[in-house]
Amino acid sequence: MADSEELRLKVEELGIGAIQRHIFLCADQTEPKCAPHAETIVAWEYLKRRLKELGLTHGPAIVYRTKANCLRVCTMGPIAVVYPEGTWYHSCTPEVLERIIQEHLIGGRIVEEYAFAEDPLCDLGEPLPTHP
Repeated sequence: MADSEELRLKVEELGIGAIQRHIFLCADQTEPKCAPHAETIVAWEYLKRRLKELGLTHGPAIVYRTKANCLRVCTMGPIAVVYPEGTWYHSCTPEVLERIIQEHLIGGRIVEEYAFAEDPLCDLGEPLPTHP
C-alpha cells in the first residue's frame, strides 16, 4: 500500500485533476527533421521557464507541458499541439510560443497565424470508432 500512497501524493503534488490544457512540443529529437536540434532545445527551455514564471505549473488552472521526441509532422518545426482542443502549431520559436501561451493557453483563443490543423479529443465516455 505504500506505493499507492506515494502515487496519491504525487498526483496531488503535480496538480493532476486541475489540468486545463496540455501542450506537447517536438524537441530534443533523436533525429531532428522539422527543425535544427539547437532550435528545438531553445524553444523547450523557453516554454518550461515561461509556464513556471506565469504560475501555470501549479494552482487552480494548470497547464502541463510534455517534450515529445517527434510529433511526426517533420516540417516547419518546432511543432506543438495543445489539448484538449487538439490545435497543432508550426514554427514554435520562443516568440511564437509566447503568443501561444498568452493567447491560447491563458486566453483560450487559437493563434490562427500559426495553427495548421485541429483534432480535438473525443467526448469523454464516447467509444472510439471501429474500422472495417
